[in-house]
Formats: sequence, C-alpha cells, structure tokens
Amino acid sequence: MEVNELGRHHKFNPSQSARGRIALVAVATGAVSTAGAGGAAAAQHSHADSVDYSLANDAEALPSSSPQILAISEFKPATGIEDQLGKAVKYASERAKAAEAAKAALLAQTAEISSAAPIEEGSAAVANALGAVKPAIGAFTSGFELRWGTFHKGIDIANAEGTPIKAVLDGTVIDSGPASGFGQWIRIRHDDGTVTVYGHMSTLAVSVGERVAAGQTIAGMGSLGFSTGSHLHFEVHPAGGDAIDPVPWLAAHGITL
Repeated sequence: MEVNELGRHHKFNPSQSARGRIALVAVATGAVSTAGAGGAAAAQHSHADSVDYSLANDAEALPSSSPQILAISEFKPATGIEDQLGKAVKYASERAKAAEAAKAALLAQTAEISSAAPIEEGSAAVANALGAVKPAIGAFTSGFELRWGTFHKGIDIANAEGTPIKAVLDGTVIDSGPASGFGQWIRIRHDDGTVTVYGHMSTLAVSVGERVAAGQTIAGMGSLGFSTGSHLHFEVHPAGGDAIDPVPWLAAHGITL
C-alpha cells in the first residue's frame, strides 16, 4: 500500500510499527517492574525497622549499676588517749623491770648453788610412811606459775651438777632420754596412774620399761635444755593428764620443800 504525504510517496511497513509498539510496552513493563521491586524492598525495610523498634520497646530496663552509699556513724574522736597510752607504757616498763630483777636473782641463786659440791646420798633414800621420797635435795627456786611470759608447769629444785635425783613413788619408767626443752627427761607412771616428770639431768640411770622403787636414784642433776643452771625440773600429771602444782601434791604425800 502506498500513501501520498506532502506530495511524496512513502511505503508503509507494518512490521516496523509492531516492533515499535513492542519496545514501548517493554520499556513500560520494565519501569513498572522496577517500581514494584523498589516498593517491595522499601516495604521490607520498613517492616524490619518496625520489628526492631518493637523488640527494643519490649525489653526490660537493666538494673542501675550505681554504687551504694553506706551510712557511717558520726566520728567521735577518743579523749584522753595520750594519758591512757602513757599509763600503758609505764605499766609495761614496770613489769619488764620486775621480771628482769626476778630473773637476775634466780640466776645468782642458781649459780651459787651450782658451784657447791654435790650432796652425797646412798643409792636409795628411805620412803616415808606414805611411801614417798623428796625428788631431790636442794633449794626451791621456782614454782608452778607464770614466768617470763610463759607458764612454768612444775617446780625447780637447784643444786650442784650430779646431785642424785630420786623416784618419788614406786612406778614404771615410760620415758628416758632426750626431750625438747628439757635436754633429757625421765617420766615415771606410778601405781595410781599419776605420771611424774624429771628434767634437765646430766646423766640417766634408768631405761624405759624398768620398774623403780620410791627413793631409787634415777638420774644426776644437770643443766641441759632450756636451763639457767644446774637444777631439777619436776612435774606432776594426775592420771597422765594436765600438770598440777607439785607443792600441794608433795605435801599430801608427806613431803615439804
């Protein structure tokens, strides 16, 4: 088919017109598709933001980490503290001087006795009517008392080194040899269960398991271990328990110091 336009003849091609319409439809479709995809993405993003805000709003508030403030009682300065300290220092000084004086006197007495010749006795002393014998001849120099910051759990009888030491009652030797603090010791369990202790000896004359009689010589006096001079340290333990004051115990057995 031919068309006369402005005096010119043009040949109409239907295939070109169709292709143009198809291209236009394709462009329009692409635009719509693009707009749809963008809208969907925007909708998804908006929905995610909404969920995040909802979760954040639903969360419980965290507890405060601020420090606690404790109430403190009103400060009241001590009064007279200098006077109290002065009295305490004076008291401690007086006690220290008294202890040093007592120690010096004991050392002098022990040294004087130690320089003397040992007292000679027979191998056994005669027991009294109660079957007891004084553990040693000498000067009573220390009792059952607090001494130099520690408790002295027995009595001390001082004499020259080698002075005989006697078993106070019949019994069986349960210890004889070295001992911490005593240098050497002997322990005797008597027939009533009482245990007597003898310490600081220079020589030992009995052994463990040996049966001894009251008045029998069991050792020679000395100054081994923690000692200030030649003496016998003597203890009494009823039924083998805690130590008691030997002075009234000896008196109950007819022995005086």
